[in-house]
Amino acid sequence: MQKILLVDDREDNLLSIASILEPDGYVFVKANSGRQALKILLREFDFALILMDVKMPNLNGFETATLIYEREKLRHIPIIFITANNYGDENIFQGYKAGAVDYIYKPINADLLRAKVSVFIDLYKKNHRLLAQEQKLRAANEQLEKEIEERKKSEAQVNELNVQLMDNIEQLKSTNEELDNFAYIASHDLQEPLRKIRTFSDMLVKKYGETINPSAIDYLEKIDRSSKRMQQLIDDILSFSRFSNNSDDFIPTDLNVLLDQVVSDLELTIEEKSAQVRATHLPTLQVVPAMISQLFQNLLSNALKFSRPGIPPVIDISTGTIKGTNIPGIKPHLTQEEFNTISFSDNGTGFEEKYAEMIFIIFKRLENNKQGTGIGLAICKKIVDKHHGYIYATSSPGKGSKFTIALPAEREEAE
Repeated sequence: MQKILLVDDREDNLLSIASILEPDGYVFVKANSGRQALKILLREFDFALILMDVKMPNLNGFETATLIYEREKLRHIPIIFITANNYGDENIFQGYKAGAVDYIYKPINADLLRAKVSVFIDLYKKNHRLLAQEQKLRAANEQLEKEIEERKKSEAQVNELNVQLMDNIEQLKSTNEELDNFAYIASHDLQEPLRKIRTFSDMLVKKYGETINPSAIDYLEKIDRSSKRMQQLIDDILSFSRFSNNSDDFIPTDLNVLLDQVVSDLELTIEEKSAQVRATHLPTLQVVPAMISQLFQNLLSNALKFSRPGIPPVIDISTGTIKGTNIPGIKPHLTQEEFNTISFSDNGTGFEEKYAEMIFIIFKRLENNKQGTGIGLAICKKIVDKHHGYIYATSSPGKGSKFTIALPAEREEAE
């Protein structure tokens, strides 16, 4: 059963919230102050959700949330603030900045509270299943690397290790497929409760819009915006999963045609931002066209999204060749291989170089990235991996970024 931490300086409020949620079978841990909540979190980390009152003596809800999220082990726990005050946008922003994922206002609507808690509990369950699959995959990868090292140390065991290696590759493939299928199913299942949230919000506005308090309309609009963001996250997860299920249908493809189509699709955004997209002539390569189109679109969208305020984006797309020895993080046995490169350079916000590898990990976002879902660049890496290539980035804060795709030269279509 999932644990929920209830934080409120009034015992009657704690009892009221617990009685509303008790029929759903949750386990509750109660704290009468922010300091007591912090003491509890020193020894317990397995909370699915924190429901916390904003106005408490000594240490209010915003301050408590800030202290909670200073600890790495606690940053995964979502916080819903409960308040009787109608805060302005500035204070609401302060709450979200402190780590809140949502607000519930007093007097508490029991159905709304149960619905919101249910959504985050479902996300908690599915995320934990995904994490378990990810750990299983990492364990399989680590085991595979150990066996490769053992093979180098003893030539006498080459044949035996090859057999074991093939077995492990099959296990790794099976684990990958299982993880991808689970991500697809989990994301698909998330759409139904999300659809209901958006549907009922729309029904409330349409049916009772003239009688509902204007502030309530504002809250419903915020629910709708949050739902749209969650929908984008689900769509990205589904896209991430689908690429594992596509066949390896490599065909000779003029990359200039694919790039022109992507630029045309993004025409409105390019015009809105007064952006320039400049490209040199790209080669014809053996690729999966649908995947490369998605790759180009993600990189272009990323460059447009993270432009600097007041400065029109300039995106330069260039091509060339590179030896494997010059590719960051490439495996030693591929160092002499030649690759075709396609680079996307921009004049946007940029980021610190130390994050260059982290940004390609699914759900990883930089602290100043409040716009994306943490999946777009992970999809890019997955597409490049399917093409047996590499993707890497160089950047500097305030000076733009450069993303380089390296695809094996032997797939190039001979003229």
